[in-house]
Parts: sequence; C-alpha cells; structure tokens
Amino acid sequence: YVPPQVRRAQETLDDKKREELGRLKKMVNGLINRLSEPNLSSISGQMEELYMANSRKDMNDTLTDILMNACVTAVAMPTRLVMEHVLLVSILHHNVGIEVGAHFLEAVVKKFDELCKNDAEGKECENLLALIAHLYNFHVVHCLLIFDILKKLVSTFTEKEIELILFLLKNVGFSLRKDDALALKELITEAQRKASTAEKKFQDQTRVRFMLETMLALRNNDMRKIPGYDPEPVERLRKLQRTLVRSSGSGKDTQLRVSLESLLSADQVGRWWIVGSSWSGAPMISDTNSKTQQKLHLGKVSSKIMELARKQRMNTDIRRSIFCVLMTSEDFMDAFEKLIK
Repeated sequence: YVPPQVRRAQETLDDKKREELGRLKKMVNGLINRLSEPNLSSISGQMEELYMANSRKDMNDTLTDILMNACVTAVAMPTRLVMEHVLLVSILHHNVGIEVGAHFLEAVVKKFDELCKNDAEGKECENLLALIAHLYNFHVVHCLLIFDILKKLVSTFTEKEIELILFLLKNVGFSLRKDDALALKELITEAQRKASTAEKKFQDQTRVRFMLETMLALRNNDMRKIPGYDPEPVERLRKLQRTLVRSSGSGKDTQLRVSLESLLSADQVGRWWIVGSSWSGAPMISDTNSKTQQKLHLGKVSSKIMELARKQRMNTDIRRSIFCVLMTSEDFMDAFEKLIK
C-alpha cells in the first residue's frame, strides 16, 4: 500500500523526470541534426558538457535512441552521414568513458541480430552493419567482433548474407587484414568451401563469384580489384578524430575486445567489458564441482596433518586443502601440480 501523499510525490517526481528527459532529448536531437564534419569539434564539446550535467544512463539512452532513429532506416544511408555519426560516438567514447561506445554498440548489435533473424526486407541490416564497421574503423571495437559477425554470415550463406559479407569487407576488409591476417585467411578458406558446396543452390552465380574475387583481392592486398573502394574519407575523419580526442590513449587500449556472443547474452551473463558493471545474477561457474574436488583431496590426508591444520586455524575446506598440499608435497613442483588440481 502506498499512501496518497507519497503517491502524489512519486507522480510529480515522474512528471518532472519525464519533462527533464524530454528537454534533454530535444537538446541532443538539435545537436545531432546539425552534425557535420566542420562543426564536429563544437558539437562533441557540447555533448561532453551534457554528459557532465546529466546522468550517464539518461545520456546514453537518449543518444543511442536518437542515433538509431537517424541511421537505421529502410533506405540505404549515405556513407558520409553514418561515418560522422559514428565518429561523434567514438570521440565521446574516448573523452567521456568507454560505457558510451559500449552502450551504443550493444544496442546496434542486438538490433542487427534481431533483424537478421526476421529477414528484414529493407536496408536496415546494411545500415546497422555500416555502424558496426565504422565503430571498428574509429577504434571503438576490436576486430574480434567483426570476425564473429563474418563467421556467422558465412555459416548461414544465403544471398542476403553474401550481400552483407561483401558490404562489410568493402568497408573494413583491408583494416582486418592489417589487424589479423591469419583469421581473415581462415575466413576466406571457409567461404570458398561454402561456395563450392552451395553452388547448385543459387540461381545467380555472379554474386558468389564476385564475393570470392573480392576476398582474393583482400588476401593479395590488391585494392584496385575492389570496385568503388576509397579509403580516403575514413582516413580524413581518423585525422580529425586524432585532433579531437584529448587522452593519449586514443588507440588500441580503449577498444572494446568483446565477442558477438558476449554482447547478445549480456542480459544473462553481465557486461564484463564495462568497468564497474558488476553483476549479481546467476553465477557464471557453478560451485558444486569445486566443493566435491576439495573433499576428495582431503580424504587422502592423514589425521595428524588434519590436526595440525586445525591448530593453525585452517577453518574452511579450501584453506585446509592448501595447507595439506603444502605440508605433504615432495618438492615445489609437486606442490604446484597439486594446487593447480
């Protein structure tokens, strides 16, 4: 039971909160609408001030909603527009804190997974992939996630997936080659295997052939073979990013090294990639196995050692186990082996 006066106070608080969020949304929306390469510096500065003035959660939610509405549409978005939006996220990720990029990335990846499962008709999947690709281009996320997505697409291997693989490789292929050439080579081998087994399945063979040619051009580091490939816009925005990011750690150490599986199961197993995001849900590792093992080890120890352990106040199973191992080992190697067990 909630007394009327408390209920009234809560309602006014909710209204106040709603009003504040509405005002915040208008301000962020205004900034995002004006976003372009020349004024990126001033807009990122204003966004940082908003982050300082409001709660991080409210800002992250608002920014993610507005960017998703702006960039995820049924028609293909202009590449430059997507790049500028992601560059803003990247600057905030480096200057404000990694939870900004992490929150946005998680929302994008979950939406992408959902749309892939539902076979969306429009260009939403391409737009979401473009966001993920540029998050990687601007050092928000590690290549591990991109490889996970590519592996997933190669394993499904329908015509829609081939389009998405081509789209992603065109955007980030040469960066992937630089970061992890071996993983790219394995991926290409897997794609070739899939293509040879699925040849009868497709009416239109040219897309598959074109994808394999693109992959070979990547493997041989031959940029001319990829039509419409132009690294210049990304390089120009990366230069701009270097001037706008304050901390010296603008490169690899702030990249989120998180896998696709971790992002999709974040609600069940917690978000280990965000500092301070400790989680008290179901434990990741069940404790039953270790307890039985401890009891097994204790069974082999003489009563004399157990008495010594009691005198030394070894009052838990794990302490007694360690004490017994140390007292009964022949040498340091033996002790090490037993402790590891």
